[in-house]
Amino acid sequence: MATRPAGGILARMMKRKSIAQVQHETESSELKRTLGKWNLLLLGVGCIIGAGIFVRTGSAAALHAGPAVLLSFVVAGIVCAFAGLCYAELSSTLPVSGSAYTYGYTTLGEFVAWIMGALLLLEYGLAASVVAVGWGGYVVSLLADFGLQIPPQFTGPAGYTLMRDGAPVLIDGQTVTTIFNLPAFLICLALAALLVVGVSESAKVNNVIVAVKVSVLVAFIVVGGLIVLARFPELVAKNWTPFIPENQGDGKFGVDGIMRAASIVFFAYIGFEAVSTAGQEAKDPKRDMPFGIIGSLVVCTVIYMLVAAIMTLLVPYNQLNVPDPVAVVVDNFGPTWSWLAKIIKVGAIVGLTSVVLVLMYGQTRIFYTMARDGLLPRVFATVHPKFKTPYINTLLVGLITAVAAGFFDINVLGDMTSVGTLAAFAIVCLSVIYLRRAAPDLPRGFSVPFYPVLPVLGILSCGYLITTVPWPVLKFFLWYMAGGVVLYFAYGIRNSNLQRGVGQDGGPDMGEFVAPVGEQP
Repeated sequence: MATRPAGGILARMMKRKSIAQVQHETESSELKRTLGKWNLLLLGVGCIIGAGIFVRTGSAAALHAGPAVLLSFVVAGIVCAFAGLCYAELSSTLPVSGSAYTYGYTTLGEFVAWIMGALLLLEYGLAASVVAVGWGGYVVSLLADFGLQIPPQFTGPAGYTLMRDGAPVLIDGQTVTTIFNLPAFLICLALAALLVVGVSESAKVNNVIVAVKVSVLVAFIVVGGLIVLARFPELVAKNWTPFIPENQGDGKFGVDGIMRAASIVFFAYIGFEAVSTAGQEAKDPKRDMPFGIIGSLVVCTVIYMLVAAIMTLLVPYNQLNVPDPVAVVVDNFGPTWSWLAKIIKVGAIVGLTSVVLVLMYGQTRIFYTMARDGLLPRVFATVHPKFKTPYINTLLVGLITAVAAGFFDINVLGDMTSVGTLAAFAIVCLSVIYLRRAAPDLPRGFSVPFYPVLPVLGILSCGYLITTVPWPVLKFFLWYMAGGVVLYFAYGIRNSNLQRGVGQDGGPDMGEFVAPVGEQP
């Protein structure tokens, strides 16, 4: 009979799952193993390529870094590499659904796992909303090319003045105040419905989308590069001088601006983390997940740099503070390339669709795993009898992301996403250090090189980038986390399967029979 564990509140908060328990939960999962290494690679590429290029690069350049946004990508990429290598080690050691949440549960304890779950809601849910807003901007731009107009009041967040090319949009001499972002709202609901149908169907759609998106970006790079080099080489001196604009204080330009922009574009690299949420649906997790994580990171970093260079060369950086900066750039290709501009906009729309899809997928699997652990209501783990997907929590995630995308500003959503992502990544790096010390002989399909230097650098660099985010965002983040702590003590610790001595399937907790990580039986 299950009983509550003895010991004080601190001992309960630090209670951990054992390796054997995690492996048992993996084997008993109802989710189908349908994803191979190339599916996982494309899953990561589908998430990484999109948000950073198509959405937030423009505002990062216009408001903070100027042409030196390229250096911001370098900084973000290096920080991302530290975290990515740690994710690769953990995913090859603990190949389970839930990603960083489960890693924290197995290494640092239940309270840290709960905190990680709260952070991942920012990292996935709000990130999906950010990208959905960008998706809406490209749809509006493409429809305008064909003479179709969505009422401008329904193309932005509530209570904001509609801007274009750095100036307010005027209709009949009056500025436009937006009410609701209808396109962004609708795409979230549509993709939630697709995810309910099933992950294998979603993965097939994603593979096609990624192929289209990468082809379009290659065309953008090649044509944009030819225009600059062959027709307008003077743009290099015009738009890249100075390459690092003079520091204006408060994170605007200079070295401080480069670092602030790095925190903005960083969230676009979370695609490799989405790969690790698919642990229970990967065919061979120990082999395939490190391949998907590291491979997608390498491929996408190269593409990021090239696209950002073309953008800031063709258009003055101060005109890029829009949800659809690539659309602004391709419109400057000239009338000869108007046909290509339309194709690239279509590709951007298709690409952002895949990003929202992957982010929402990751969020639903986090909720699924937390519900199976008893930290969230069991309804979040209810699996559809036909589609074998967690359909109730998928529909809820779709509604949450749709409302956020419909009513809130993209820069506020993006900053919140960055803070949550950086904090989560720092905890993952810490988990690697703990697991190496607690269980040094545990089989690992992949090990972080230069240990412990790289995990420590990951923690420090993530912490530094968090400090570059504006204080109002950090204050909201602290209140959000305080609310999460209250919810843990009000619900999570009282209903946790681990605390009650039962497993995810309602049977005995395997942790009762196997020593925790790093301890002898």
